[in-house]
Amino acid sequence: MTQTRKIPAEAVELYTRFIHGEMSRRDFLNEVERFAVAGLTATAIVEALMPNYALGQQVRKDDERIKASYETIPSPNGNGYVRGYLVRPFSADSRSETPAKLPGIIVIHENRGLNPHTEDVARRFALENFMAFAPDLLTSVGGYPGDDYKGGQLFAKIDPAKRTQDLVAAAQWLKSRPDCTGKIGATGFCYGGSMSNALAVLLGPDLAAAAPFYGAAPKPEDVPKIKAAILIHHGALDKTLAEAYPAQEAELKKNNIRYEGHVYPNSVHGFFNDATPERYNKVAAQQAWTRTIEWFNQYVRG
Repeated sequence: MTQTRKIPAEAVELYTRFIHGEMSRRDFLNEVERFAVAGLTATAIVEALMPNYALGQQVRKDDERIKASYETIPSPNGNGYVRGYLVRPFSADSRSETPAKLPGIIVIHENRGLNPHTEDVARRFALENFMAFAPDLLTSVGGYPGDDYKGGQLFAKIDPAKRTQDLVAAAQWLKSRPDCTGKIGATGFCYGGSMSNALAVLLGPDLAAAAPFYGAAPKPEDVPKIKAAILIHHGALDKTLAEAYPAQEAELKKNNIRYEGHVYPNSVHGFFNDATPERYNKVAAQQAWTRTIEWFNQYVRG
């Protein structure tokens, strides 16, 4: 199904480069000028490309069906501590004095911190009867600043190895909670997708499943360490990652890793993010979400 868009695909690609820190805000604005045509100004293009978190919200923060809190946990091998957003379905804690044990999902943000979209995804998992924890890897520099571009600049200042250890700490904390079954999965987007793959390597049997969205594959020599079941999502128009997928698939096959991979037609990098309408592909996003829930139900809950 072709996705209708009024913004040129090249301008959408510019936004992807900009938000990933590959170009400055000034260069982004200057480049967008090239795509301004009659009836579509550069300002209108920029406004259309910027995230609209209210538009993309599917589950309100005060939804009565969820129970949410911000938790700060120790990360001795990382940045000392990491804060995150913990969400459980309200029904799991309301039927008895003892909270129900639920499988856990680590939800990993893109390279700009725990923004409202990532929190919304965590709430969506709670409505699927999982408990979800979305760590903010900008915790050590003050947390997500309310602006994705500024968040990306802060993100780049944090030691990558310590960011990774913050994620490992978050996963182990979630797994060991008394209201968790002890089985956890990981999902994430872009950087978060790459780190979902990385956690599968680092945690070995401690991670039951991963569902990376448009994330880079682990190194071939690390694939034998994976014990999790891996569900991979890529957009066909996200050429670098889509073209790299067959090599990743070959490694997974060679090492007898349980996996499934999907490359969605007419879908760009970020196709799942409904807060960025010019990248969002509703059909592909819904398919990917359904597959992710089914995957986690099979390998994390099952």
